[in-house]
Amino acid sequence: MTYPNPRSAVKQYTAVGAQSAITGADPFRLVQMLMDGALDKIAIAKGHMERNETAEKGRHISWAISIINGLRMSLNPEAGGDIAENLDRLYEYMERRLLAANIENNVAYLDEVADLMGQIRSAWVEISDQQATLQQTAVATG
Repeated sequence: MTYPNPRSAVKQYTAVGAQSAITGADPFRLVQMLMDGALDKIAIAKGHMERNETAEKGRHISWAISIINGLRMSLNPEAGGDIAENLDRLYEYMERRLLAANIENNVAYLDEVADLMGQIRSAWVEISDQQATLQQTAVATG
């Protein structure tokens, strides 16, 4: 009897879990998941950078840049006004810093971007929580 590769099974389980989370998530949660993904990829890239694993570092930085670009593309300038415009500029800055981190092998740039993303994420979670409270109040007073 043969047994499947345990790593493959874990990857499949993780993929199913992620797909399930995405399917049931509201737009606030989806954005939060993207931010979490970017933070995760930056942290992984930092580990690879510290171990001089150039290819993996580059792969995870590129993945983080792609996620941040996805966040940029999801902005609605018409509805978001100045906030969307400022976020667009900040996301673009973060993409440039990640690219520089990759080229210069600079951990401080990764830390800077992670800190910025963490601040945006915290604000986003607060907004999401406020939105959920408003919706619950509206349903309760119905």
